[in-house]
Amino acid sequence: MEPGKFVKPIRSGVLASALLLGAYFVVLTLVSGWEFARTQFAAYWYFVVALAVGFGVQFGLYSYLRRITRHTDASSKVVTVSGATSTGAMISCCAHYLTNVLPVLGATGVVALVAQYQVELFWVGLAFNLAGMFYVGRKAIEASRHMALMEGH
Repeated sequence: MEPGKFVKPIRSGVLASALLLGAYFVVLTLVSGWEFARTQFAAYWYFVVALAVGFGVQFGLYSYLRRITRHTDASSKVVTVSGATSTGAMISCCAHYLTNVLPVLGATGVVALVAQYQVELFWVGLAFNLAGMFYVGRKAIEASRHMALMEGH
């Protein structure tokens, strides 16, 4: 195995993590301002960073898998679902402040429910991240073994 083949997937994973963190800060800043976003990050940084890193790992694994197999797989759906769950969990920490913006839409009850269970939503996001990492990681290992056998013949 050549070490260079991991550079692009690692770069993709780091970029995916950074983009997810960027989305977190943009949404929170737009909803409640920069100071609130900073305060929420300070309070929940371990969840937010773990979700972003987990998503980046999945994206990197998926990028590696696509690179070695040169075709798509159901793994892209796992990465998408996990990424959406991670983003939703990270944004849930500010959802209760949306009541100031969206009372006309009747979203107050939903927003209050999300705000009440924000830590639980973080845990759900982390569970989806772990499941996604195991699934895509397993597929990448299987594909690597298969490609090594194909090259051996």
